[in-house]
Parts: sequence; C-alpha cells; structure tokens
Amino acid sequence: MYPLKFKPILKQTLWGGNKIIAFKHLNETISGVGESWEISAVENSESVVANGSDKGLTLPEMVRKYREELIGEANYARFGTNFPLLIKFIDARLDLSIQVHPGDELAKKRHNSFGKNEMWYVISAEKNANLISGFSKQITPKEYKERVHAGTFADVLQTCPIQPGDVFYVPAGRVHGIGAGSFVAEIQQTSDVTYRIYDYNRKDKNGNLRELHTNQAIDAINFADVQDDFRTHYDQRKNEPVELVASPYFTTSLYDMTEEISCDYSELDSFVIFICIEGECYMVDDAHNEVSLRVGETILIPATVQDITITPKGSGVKLLETYV
Repeated sequence: MYPLKFKPILKQTLWGGNKIIAFKHLNETISGVGESWEISAVENSESVVANGSDKGLTLPEMVRKYREELIGEANYARFGTNFPLLIKFIDARLDLSIQVHPGDELAKKRHNSFGKNEMWYVISAEKNANLISGFSKQITPKEYKERVHAGTFADVLQTCPIQPGDVFYVPAGRVHGIGAGSFVAEIQQTSDVTYRIYDYNRKDKNGNLRELHTNQAIDAINFADVQDDFRTHYDQRKNEPVELVASPYFTTSLYDMTEEISCDYSELDSFVIFICIEGECYMVDDAHNEVSLRVGETILIPATVQDITITPKGSGVKLLETYV
C-alpha cells in the first residue's frame, strides 16, 4: 500500500464563500462552496482515490479491499468496513445554523449511524469572526424550548472571537455554530447527522424556511455544558508534534515545521491522516513511496506504514496529523 490522495468533494451551501477553491488551488469556477470533503466514507459522498494503482476506487471500496492493512487491526475489529473519520474544510461566508450532534448511542438508535464528535482548527478568520461553542449559563430543557420559540436561544450561548490557530473540540451534545468569516479544518466521526436548532429565519433556494429539529435536538443536548472558555489551549512549538486533541474518537497533533522530521508509527495500530494547512512538503515512507503535499491537500497513510519522513519545502509547512 502507499499514501493515498483523494479527489475533493465540493459542497455548495447557502452560507458558503469563495475561499476553498483558491486555498486548494483548484481549477474550478463554481461559487458558494461551503465545504470541501477531503476524506469521506459517508453514503453518497464517498471519496475517490486520485493517485497510484488504486486510482478510481472509493474509500469504502479501499477499506473492503485492504481491511486492517489500511485502517489497522483494532480499528477493523471496532468499525469493520466503516471508515471512522470525515475530514473537511469549511468556509463560512455567512453564519452557519446553531446546531447539535447526537452521540453514538442516540445516533445508532435513530439513524444507524456513528455519533458526531468533532474538532475545529481555525485556518483564517476575518475581523469580528467568531465561533459558538456551548452554553454561557445553564438552562433547563423547558427554558430551551421557550427560548427557541421566542428566538432568544442564542442569548445563552458562548460566543468566542477567533484567530488563526485556535482549536475547539466539540463533543456530541455541545450546542455550536460556525460564524461568518470563519475558515476552518474540521475533523469528525463519519456522520452526517445534524440537528438544526436555529437558522436565523433563513430560506432555501426555493423560498422555504429551512427545517429545524428542535424536538429531536432536546435529547442530544448536554444542558450542563457550561464553561468560561471552550477553546483548547496548547503550546506552540516548532519542529515537534504538539498534541491538540486526544479523544476516544481521534487524536490530533499540529506539526509546525521548518526542519525534516521522521515519524515512527511502528507502535501505532491505525491509519494516519495529514491535512496541510500552510506551506508545502514531501513525504517518504518506509517502502520508499514518495508523495508531495501542499496547502489545501489531505493524505491518508495506511496502517501498514511503519515510519514516514517529512521534509518541508521553502519557508516551512504546517500539518494536522490525526488517527484513531
């Protein structure tokens, strides 16, 4: 096996902007792209391999073909042929809806799906951009319904001004929203289940108010989720991995590199994903497969790879590394 690149899946949205095409250096002219799904096994949005001998196969086909060689023995025992992560870039020209995602148990029961625990890494932020994450004060389910009905639900949510490099872990059950002017990388469980709570009374392209899931959401919300600061704080260091998130669903580290680094995965029983958020590099694995990676690209390293050497080009490279 070899490091895999995939064709991006571009999603036009009501709130999408114009940053993703330029960020990814794509030769496309479509507008209003809110999301680029980089690595996805979601039904009807399956990523397709873009390089090497398996070019043209979908990610689910790759998992069925290579099984634990691709995703790792423990992951294969845990998830079977269901690839567990979904990687996206998100460009919010307008505010996204205020929403919540169910955990594994509720999502399995209602949708036969994984739950949706996720994280955001802020790549860029316009002036006054913010993210909504969690409650600013504790409310009851009864007050929730009253506030949603009265249009005052946003008044009890934590609004966080953001800047590049900010990190937020968003567990299932945490009410959240991505604000206008935010450009983020999102790492999440493989799930497309979202309960939309409030959507600024917006209408879709057919002039209809977008569907809300007020009653479904009430069972998913963690009403005790009140903190002063929902950011993930970390030390910024050069030329060594800095762990950002360690959860049962994924572990993510930041590599801010100006020098060559070797990554030893001999003890890791998982695939590894690298998301390039700045600069350019090339990678060589222990089977001498060589691949370049530049800003806006994402790569999947199979679980059989024991080690990989990353060499920055030019002024350096910033990568997010994630695995299960």
